[in-house]
Amino acid sequence: MPKRLRLTRRFPVAMSEDGYRRLKRFAREAGLDEGEALSFLFENFDSVLDEERFGHRLRLFNAELEARKR
Repeated sequence: MPKRLRLTRRFPVAMSEDGYRRLKRFAREAGLDEGEALSFLFENFDSVLDEERFGHRLRLFNAELEARKR
């Protein structure tokens, strides 16, 4: 029997406009709302992650982060 999806945690989150648009697009394409889409991504993080590119993309993001905050 499949595990029931219970959205038990709510938290304020700050996202970039680009990140939020991409989340909304993913959710719409998958037929989910934004909370369900985030739950899916984090519950399946290891299987949806491209490990070869992740470290590089994270380093780039961190390098640009301070400038993006301004």
